[in-house]
Formats: sequence, structure tokens, C-alpha cells
Amino acid sequence: MISNSFPYQINDHKSALKTFALNFTKNIDDADDLVQETLLKAIRYSKLYVEGTNLKGWLYTIMRNTFINDYRRMVKQRSLIDTTEEINSAQLYNSASHNQVNNKFISDDVNKALSMLSVEYYTPFIKYFEGYKYHEIAEMLNIPIGTVKTRIHVARQLLKSNLKIYNQEFKKTNKFN
Repeated sequence: MISNSFPYQINDHKSALKTFALNFTKNIDDADDLVQETLLKAIRYSKLYVEGTNLKGWLYTIMRNTFINDYRRMVKQRSLIDTTEEINSAQLYNSASHNQVNNKFISDDVNKALSMLSVEYYTPFIKYFEGYKYHEIAEMLNIPIGTVKTRIHVARQLLKSNLKIYNQEFKKTNKFN
């Protein structure tokens, strides 16, 4: 059982964590955010800490994993945004003003397909989509990692099935002649 002084114990490592965070972020504000997120996660998952083990090492591990996950999430988001000077037909298609209505319908259909998922599939899928790793989702939901992987796979298959019209539409509009 973790003592009530646990938040104070982790706070004692705040300056060392900030130095460690600066090595990752190379920016003071981002380092402060990373330290804060690390401390919040440490408190949230304090029941996983084994009393008497290396607290500083445990906090460093949380920070490193948080930084890596945030970095991966950022890379995924950037890969969705094309910053090249050339405009290809797919970008024109997606940016045309008449497609705002189409995008609304697509968004509604995706949300409808997501709402059709049962909670056991929806929750792990959304957590994975948000950038959490399988083991983190398993810990959050208190289920085995294999179950998490299976549920995410099943959710993907159900979504593909419910949204297959868009896959066919995408293939038609992105054909190379």
C-alpha cells in the first residue's frame, strides 16, 4: 500500500525530472509540460509502484514512455498533413468547398459506425487511436494485452465492414491512369 506521502516523495524528484525532460524536449516549456504529465501519471498509477524500489528510476521510465508516446502521436498527426508545395488531385478533391458537405456526411458515418461498436471494442480502439500503447490500454482496462489486441482488431474489422463504401470510393478517385 502506497503511503499518503507518495505525492511528496515524487515531488522531491521534480528538479531531476526537469533536467531529464530538457534532454528530451530541448525546450523549457515543453519540459515543464512533460514533468507535469509525468507527475500526474505517477500519482494516477501509484498503485503500480512497489514500495522500496527505485522511485527515481520508475519516474524516469514514466517520463521516457510519455515522451515517446507523445512523439509517436505527433508523427502520426504530421503524416496526415501534407506540407509539399505541389497540390495533387487528392488534395484538391479534399479541399474543394463542395466537399465540406461530403466530409460532414463521412464524419457522421464514422461516428455512427463507432457508436455501433460495443463498449468492450470501442474503448480499447479509441485509446489506441489516441496514441496509447497496447500495454498501457491493458493496464487502464485491467485486461490482458492479448485481449486488447484482439478487441482492437475486431473493432477495425467491424469499422471496415461498416465503412466499406468509403474504401471503394477512395479506390475509384485515386486510380492512376
